[in-house]
Amino acid sequence: MIDAYKALSDTTRRKILELLKERDMTVNEITGYFNISQPSISHHLSILKNSGLIESSKEGKYVKYSLNLTVLHEMMGWFMKLMNKVEEEKYK
Repeated sequence: MIDAYKALSDTTRRKILELLKERDMTVNEITGYFNISQPSISHHLSILKNSGLIESSKEGKYVKYSLNLTVLHEMMGWFMKLMNKVEEEKYK
């Protein structure tokens, strides 16, 4: 999960996740939303994929990227546990 937190530290990668929240996309579709090169977007996608935040699937000659909600749910669960602990400490 540490890789996922590192992946989220970059604004471009967070924006990519926001785009993928709307629909699955190819690297070329994602690149259209940025003023950076397709190889740079591919690098960001690689980091996101290696962290488990996104998945890819081959569709014909294209690769579609999508959110991996399992990892996002695990992260949210960890944050919720942390917040509960903070709240418990606050009322002791």
